[in-house]
Amino acid sequence: MAEEEELFDLVIPPGVPRSVIRAIIQKYDVELVERSQPLYYANMSGDVRDLLAFRGKKEVVQEAEKEMRTLVLAFIGEE
Repeated sequence: MAEEEELFDLVIPPGVPRSVIRAIIQKYDVELVERSQPLYYANMSGDVRDLLAFRGKKEVVQEAEKEMRTLVLAFIGEE
């Protein structure tokens, strides 16, 4: 029986443009998944929200995170 490779999730912060999410999915070997995540800030202490995440191999998810940051900064005009 082949050993299953461990997969990692990169939670996508609310507000990330759909164009950025599409670009990451097209460029990297990641799957778009929903993930329930408790939030602990402002008036949402302990509220659970369903957020989107990229799921994939650790190295791929790390590269996708860098790319997502670059694309979001370009989108908001800070690059």
